[in-house]
Amino acid sequence: MERIVKKTDQSIFQTYNRYPVALTKGKGARVWDARGKEYLDFLSGIAVCNLGHCHPAITQAAQEQLEKLVHVSNFFYTAPQADLSDMLSAHSFADRIFFCNSGAEANEAALKLARKYAYNRSGGKRFEIITMEYSFHGRTFATLTATGQEKMHKGFAPLLPGFRYVPFNDINALKQSVDDSVCAVMIEPIQGEGGVNLPDQQYLQEVRALCDSEDILLIFDEVQVGMGRTGKLFAYEHYGVEPDIMTLAKALAGGLPAGAMLAGSKVAAGFTPGSHASTFGGNPVVMAAGVAVMNELINGGVLENCRTMSDYFFEKLAALQQRYPEIIKEVRGKGLIVGMELHLDGKEIVEQCLDNGLIINCTRDRVLRFLPPLIVGEKEIDACVAVLEDLFAGMPTQP
Repeated sequence: MERIVKKTDQSIFQTYNRYPVALTKGKGARVWDARGKEYLDFLSGIAVCNLGHCHPAITQAAQEQLEKLVHVSNFFYTAPQADLSDMLSAHSFADRIFFCNSGAEANEAALKLARKYAYNRSGGKRFEIITMEYSFHGRTFATLTATGQEKMHKGFAPLLPGFRYVPFNDINALKQSVDDSVCAVMIEPIQGEGGVNLPDQQYLQEVRALCDSEDILLIFDEVQVGMGRTGKLFAYEHYGVEPDIMTLAKALAGGLPAGAMLAGSKVAAGFTPGSHASTFGGNPVVMAAGVAVMNELINGGVLENCRTMSDYFFEKLAALQQRYPEIIKEVRGKGLIVGMELHLDGKEIVEQCLDNGLIINCTRDRVLRFLPPLIVGEKEIDACVAVLEDLFAGMPTQP
């Protein structure tokens, strides 16, 4: 353990506040460190390992593809890329898919497509993109600029022009921000990094209607909440709304680096050969893993388990809130993206949970975020709640 930590700290950029734990293996909802200590993983690699660690179907698909073809350029066709694109199209609003390697890359592609589509229609008069306060869209310059959090902008000025921000879940603020220069609205159906913030049921429908009336594109960033995380394959399905463009990543290939931008054929026509590209996007091994993920989500009972375990988890957390109202302000979420807002700072609680073998994290200082794998069972949920119960029971009665 010490050797791994020391070498990492000496040679890798210090862009993460890492915990002094070196993980060496995982299975299902659990991981183990170099000393053999077991942890219950209720973060899932930040919503990446939706099927748990080392799912046998994903492992087998990747291993078999490694023996056939590891990489070719996108000047050629490959079966895994064709299969995954077909599956995504068949189960979403989209007609066309662009594959890349991460959520930031997927969002970059979406931003470029929105601008290119608008340029082709308006000659460059419409280029502004509206995003939401407390949003998170990535770390590249464009996606950093799109992210509506000032703390992440600090030190990187000047940011890219052509972005503006409005409060999430406030349709009037959005309406007031729209003018003839706007080409798109980009929004997370549920904000993850921003604190697990859910919209009102009608809000996304109102956003869709506004975009239609103003002839602007609607982009849904489902990097964190897509691929079954909310109990449906895509979060937009809960709200009776379809976007013009959608982005996916994180859980798309079960742990291998994958991203995708999806769009209908009319909007997708904004990109032509040479408009955008990715050397590694659509890699055969990654695509094969993605096909395995889709098969499990669609046919393996995973979405049903997510919904059932969501009800069970929220029931347990609601009972915990009743016992500790001076600590827990609110429990919110959908499916198995869950936020517990506290009356106090959550960093120390996250660290105490880790000491007790439970992996979670904290966003916006006071929101504990739970992202267990979608294959989680009642026993794992009970174990998670038991750790929280023990910690809260030992805390002062006043915040």
